[in-house]
Amino acid sequence: MKNSSSFLILRKIRAISDYQFGPAITDVLFDNPDSIHLIFSKNTGKMKHIYEKDEILLNYRPKIGLFTLTFHSASKLISKLPIPEMRAIVLSDISEFIRKGRNVFCKHLQEIDTKLRPLDEVIVVNQEDEILAIGRLLLPILYIKTFNTGIAINVRKGNKSKL
Repeated sequence: MKNSSSFLILRKIRAISDYQFGPAITDVLFDNPDSIHLIFSKNTGKMKHIYEKDEILLNYRPKIGLFTLTFHSASKLISKLPIPEMRAIVLSDISEFIRKGRNVFCKHLQEIDTKLRPLDEVIVVNQEDEILAIGRLLLPILYIKTFNTGIAINVRKGNKSKL
């Protein structure tokens, strides 16, 4: 991104990311601003995808005004953030089910980032810190630790590449 309008758009994107994820995670996601480019909707003219080089970094959801993570952004975050930040660690026994895109239940969670709030984006990993899925947290952390039943994370996409 080089000209002034691109600079303003990048500032807007960083502001949304700061609000949603926090400044530290925004710095990890946008560590190379020159390789960032955007795709806009042909019908509405609104931002749809944020690419880093040739891979989708984030998807923008205009109805809620927030981003969704992709496997590229998740792997970037996992490599640079300490455990368990932005993660939900599940038992390795159920890794195959989560990779297929199944939801994560409270009883299967071994550890989770305590700073996450309901409806936050979360990266689901196994005990070896391998990415299994990306989803959205449904319950407050206190309830997840207390309950032994119910869905804790609604998985949006499973990582089927390692099946």
